[in-house]
Amino acid sequence: MNNLRKAAILLMSLPEDDAAQLMGALDPKEVEAVSVEIAKIGAISGDDQATVIHEFAESNPGGLGGEAGGLGLAKSLVEKAMGKNAAGTIRTLQQQIEALPFGFLHDVDSQNLLTFIIDEHPQTIALILSHLPASYGAEVVSGLPAERQLDVVRRVANMGQTSPEIIQEVEQGLENRMSSVMSQRFENAGGVPTVAEILNVTDRATERALLENLAQEDPDLVEEIRRLMFVFEDMSKFGDKEIQTVLKNVDSAQWAMALKGASEGLKEKVFGNMSQRARDTLAEEMEYLGAVRLSSVEQMQQEIVDVVRSLEDAGELDLHASEVEEEFIQ
Repeated sequence: MNNLRKAAILLMSLPEDDAAQLMGALDPKEVEAVSVEIAKIGAISGDDQATVIHEFAESNPGGLGGEAGGLGLAKSLVEKAMGKNAAGTIRTLQQQIEALPFGFLHDVDSQNLLTFIIDEHPQTIALILSHLPASYGAEVVSGLPAERQLDVVRRVANMGQTSPEIIQEVEQGLENRMSSVMSQRFENAGGVPTVAEILNVTDRATERALLENLAQEDPDLVEEIRRLMFVFEDMSKFGDKEIQTVLKNVDSAQWAMALKGASEGLKEKVFGNMSQRARDTLAEEMEYLGAVRLSSVEQMQQEIVDVVRSLEDAGELDLHASEVEEEFIQ
C-alpha cells in the first residue's frame, strides 16, 4: 500500500471536519492528489483501516467516523479544507475522475446501474465491474441472478488487457443508454429508517401492536426496524435506574469493548453508576485492549443493544421511561 493510499484511508477514517482540517495543512497539489485517491477508493476494509491507523497514530479507532470514500466525500473535504480557493481543485478532481473508464458511474446508484446491465453479456458486465470500486462492484454482483454471478466473477478474474477502443465503445454505449438517469435527481423516501422514526414517536401500545402484527408476516423486517429504533448511544438518555438494570446484565469485558466507540456522555453515565472498584476494573480493561477494530466495537455495541431489547421484552426495562416525565398523583 503506497503512502498516498494510506493518507486517503486515514482521512476517510476521521470525522469529516477533522479530515478537512488536516487537508488544510497540505499544499494545493497534495490536496488534489489525495482527494482524487479518496474519490477512487469507494470503501475500505476493516483490515486496511486498522493497518493505517496503527501506523499513523496510536489513537482510538472506535471514535473514527467514516469508512466510505467516493467523489462526494472528496469534494466535501476539499471545500472545507480550501474554502473559497476550492473551485479549481474540485474542477480538476471532477475531470480526473470522469476521465477514468466508466468514471461517470461514480455518482450513479448501483441499483440503477444493475437495471441497465443485468441483461448484458457476462463479459460486458465483467469489463464494467473491473473499472469500478470494489464496494460498488460488490453491490452490483449481489444483485445479479445466482447463475450469472459465478460466470461474471470468473470473467473478472481471468480478464487481462483490454483494447482501449472496446472499453470506450462499451462505456459510450452504456453512458448513452443511461443519459436519462444521469440527468435526473432522485431522492430517497420511505424505507426502514422512516418506519423506525415513526414508531419512535408513536405511543407504546400502537408500536407494540404494529410490530407484533408485522412480525407474523415478516419477522426479519421487524428485527431490522427494531435495530434502528434503538441504538447503543440512546442509552445516554437513560436514567440511573435503567443504566443499573443494563449493568447487571452485561459483563465488564463487553462494556470495555463497546465503550471504545462511545460518546463521553455515555461513558460518564456508565462509569457513574458503578462502584469505584468496578470503575477501576473497567478502565484497566479498556486500556489493556488498546486499539481495536471499529467493526468489533460496533458488533459488541449491537450485542448490548440486543440485551437491552430483551430486557424490554421481559418487562424489566422501559426504553421510553426517560423520554417523558410521568405525572404523579397524590
